[in-house]
Amino acid sequence: MNTLVDNNSAPVRYRVVHETRYTYPSLVTLSQQFLHMTPRDFAYQQTEFHQIVMDPSEDDGVDGVDYFGNGTRHVTITVPHKTLLVHAESVVALSPRRDLSQIRGTMAWEHLRDMMLQVRSPATLEICRYLYASPHISCGDLLAQYARVSFTPGRPLLDAAMDLTRRIFDDFEFDDQATEISTTLEELLEWRRGVCQDFAHLMIGCLRSLGLPARYISGYILTHPPAGQARLIGADASHAWVSLFCPGLGWIDFDPTNHCLVQREHITLGWGRDFSDVTPMRGLVLGGNGQELQVNVTVIPLNEEFAEALPA
Repeated sequence: MNTLVDNNSAPVRYRVVHETRYTYPSLVTLSQQFLHMTPRDFAYQQTEFHQIVMDPSEDDGVDGVDYFGNGTRHVTITVPHKTLLVHAESVVALSPRRDLSQIRGTMAWEHLRDMMLQVRSPATLEICRYLYASPHISCGDLLAQYARVSFTPGRPLLDAAMDLTRRIFDDFEFDDQATEISTTLEELLEWRRGVCQDFAHLMIGCLRSLGLPARYISGYILTHPPAGQARLIGADASHAWVSLFCPGLGWIDFDPTNHCLVQREHITLGWGRDFSDVTPMRGLVLGGNGQELQVNVTVIPLNEEFAEALPA
């Protein structure tokens, strides 16, 4: 269990509204969807309220837990429709995490690499699921070569990881038109452009290529409007970042898109090997003849000291 929570600080609370709307040219007579839209409870995050409302309403809905322990919902809709709206709303409380100055001096990164090869306790075997290539994350010499600029011999694990976070932030440009889900990490290394999902996949691929366990985190991030402007409803977005296992400290989260150690502005939906394990919504429809997708996300801080320029 991770024990880095500082119980002397009050949690930060957020309301998150995630709306997904599918519009179809022709009638859909059957829709079956598998949702990862339920915030995950763990040491740093507790869910105070959560609901998912469908329009049209589902005929059948089953809540569950996937292989990685994430909350899921499987729904079936048989009412003919040309529009499907999924409204997920949550209130979560985030406890503070230690910053990097409080967790420096960790073991050299090679020690973790060697430990993953030698120790086979039940706890280590669970971590090993995040050690190898997965559907959207390759491992190889190119990724290891990029990572080794940060992971020099004997360097402390978390110092090296923070340096890799910085280098991805500096070397790559955010461009939401540059990549697709099929873009490989080798192509990303060449193009040096992408989105948060790409940067998370890249950092995980680099870490795994060195023999270090890393997992993909899906969630949301609080965005800040320009000074003097109100926070816009629906203008936020889903986000992705990286979690690296550190012996004695547990899983430590890094955000290469924003060059930061994750603190109290990241809301976690779930985690897995890569994006494919925690896709917010996927499924099948009968009919429709194509689709148009619109996603709106709003993250509203509920603590007074964090709630600057909120809309009325």
